[in-house]
Amino acid sequence: MTFSIVARDGTTGEWGVAVASKFLAVGSVVGWAQAGAGAVATQAMANIAYGPEGLRLLAAGSSASETLAALVEPDTDREHRQVGLVDASGGVATFTGSECFDWAGGHTGDGYACQGNILTGPEVVQAMATTFESSVGDLGTRLLAALGSGDEAGGDKRGRQSAALLVAREGGGYGGGFDVSVDLRVDDHAHPVDELRRLLDIHRLIFPRPEDLEFVALDDDLASRLRAALEIAGWDAGSDLRAALYAYVGTENLEERWSDDESVIERGILRHLGA
Repeated sequence: MTFSIVARDGTTGEWGVAVASKFLAVGSVVGWAQAGAGAVATQAMANIAYGPEGLRLLAAGSSASETLAALVEPDTDREHRQVGLVDASGGVATFTGSECFDWAGGHTGDGYACQGNILTGPEVVQAMATTFESSVGDLGTRLLAALGSGDEAGGDKRGRQSAALLVAREGGGYGGGFDVSVDLRVDDHAHPVDELRRLLDIHRLIFPRPEDLEFVALDDDLASRLRAALEIAGWDAGSDLRAALYAYVGTENLEERWSDDESVIERGILRHLGA
C-alpha cells in the first residue's frame, strides 16, 4: 500500500528514502537511513524490524543483497513483505513477496531501488526510476522529484494520505552533531507529496547545506536597503543594524545562515527579508 525509493548519492555522501501511501504517517514506518551505512524502505505488511536490523547489517559492512537475504530468509511472513535497500557503496536490492497485493513490484538502477504495492500499475515504479535517473540536484531534491512522478503516474490506487522524506549525511544534522539532514513527514493530507515539497522549501531556508550558503559584501547601499526592509517587517534598526539583523535572524530561525563576519550577509537572509 506504498511506493518508495531508496538511493545513495556518491558525490555528496548522502543516503535517503522518499515514500508516499494511503496510510496514516507512513514516514513513521517505512524509511530508515544512516550515513556511511545505507538506507532501507520496509513496506507492504511491513516488518519494522527490517529498518534498524537492516541498518545494523549495512553498517557492519554487509552488501544490500546480503542484508536483504539476512532479513527475509528467516521471516516466515516474507511473502507478504516488500523491502528496498541501498548499501554504503551504492549497491541495491529490492524484494516483493508473492503475496503482496497487485500491482506490486520493484526496479533497481545505479545507486537506487524503487518499489511499491497496491499501485495503479508498473508505470508508477517506472516513472520514479526514469525521473530519478534524469533529475539533478541534491539527493533530497531527486528523491522528491521521483516520488512526485510516481504520484502523478497513479501512485497508490487507493488514494493519497501521507508522504515522507529522509536523508542522512555525515554531520548533516542541525549543528553538525548527527547525520539526519532531512526528516520531513506529512502524516495526513489530501495532497501529501505537494505538501512535502512545500516543507522541503522551508527546510532548505532554515537548514541550508553548507555548500549552498552564499555570502555577499554588506556595503553602504545594501545596509540602507536592509534598514528599510527591517522597518517594513516591523523591526527598528535604529543605530545598530547588526543587532536588529541578529534579532530578526533569531526570530525567523535563520541562525544556520548567520556569519560572525560583520562585513558580509548570507543571500538567503536577504531573500527572506525582501531586501
